Amino acid sequence: MHELAVAQALVEQVDAVIDQHHASSASAIRVRIGPLAGVVPELLATAFPLAAAGSRMEHAQLEFTQAPIQVHCQTCGAETEAAMNRLVCGDCGDWHTQLISGDELLLESVELETTPTLAP
Repeated sequence: MHELAVAQALVEQVDAVIDQHHASSASAIRVRIGPLAGVVPELLATAFPLAAAGSRMEHAQLEFTQAPIQVHCQTCGAETEAAMNRLVCGDCGDWHTQLISGDELLLESVELETTPTLAP
């Protein structure tokens, strides 16, 4: 399952964020996935607990946000939404477009937990 490798990479990335901010664990993780990213959110949600088992994010809630497919038209200059199998300009209908959104797989945010320190 491809999503297990993605989940393992996500665990490594979140672990680095936890270290960077001197936190004790992560309680919520938000990932932005575009329809063209090649990752099925439901399968990633299934694989994540396996990858996160025993880590500082094993109890974290994994949330997904959907990234729209957007294209930039090289003919009229418009930026419009497009369908997954029809990357044409929504304004003029031309097919000379450049993808600007919809293929991303991004760690959008991490909610961290810190351990309170006792004052001397």
